[in-house]
Amino acid sequence: MNIQITKPALQWFKDEFGLEGGENIRFYARYGGCGSIQSGFSLGISQETPKEIGAKSEVDGVTFFIENEDLWYFKDLDLKVKYSRKYDEIEFVYE
Repeated sequence: MNIQITKPALQWFKDEFGLEGGENIRFYARYGGCGSIQSGFSLGISQETPKEIGAKSEVDGVTFFIENEDLWYFKDLDLKVKYSRKYDEIEFVYE
């Protein structure tokens, strides 16, 4: 599984989380919400230290990762995170 973060999405993370480089952003399966690939679950985001990385991508000194325990959520799909100017927020694309 691959994680791709577009440059506009990276800027959104820097602005929202106050990132300067060297930080970690986790994507994880959470119960509830409006997820599109697993019924009853949605994708959550948190700033935390990795324990057992299942997939990761480093962009401009920031590590974006998914713990091994959350890989089931993605059903062997890749995750692309991009920024929506229309809604002024990030969006997730599963490929």
